[in-house]
Amino acid sequence: MAARYAFTNQLKELRFLFCQTGEHSAAVRSFLQKSYPVMKKHNPNTPILIREAMGIEPKVFARYEFGVEKQESLTGLTDKQIEEKITNLAKSS
Repeated sequence: MAARYAFTNQLKELRFLFCQTGEHSAAVRSFLQKSYPVMKKHNPNTPILIREAMGIEPKVFARYEFGVEKQESLTGLTDKQIEEKITNLAKSS
């Protein structure tokens, strides 16, 4: 798991949006509790932002050089599927 969270230099920011109490965001909350320390350890200079808002559908945003941004919906995904989405975003530019 650790090698998957070694982000490329092109990734400038990773931002998670989810509901702090909603059932549809439970997998994202669980994923972040387990994976945030590992991601931050391997990428100490890359901001990993966590934004909570009532009733919002869970999403992840990746910002790259020159203001390019990609987003992925995390609704209804398992921990493994969320990990795959993050890995793909971190490797693409």
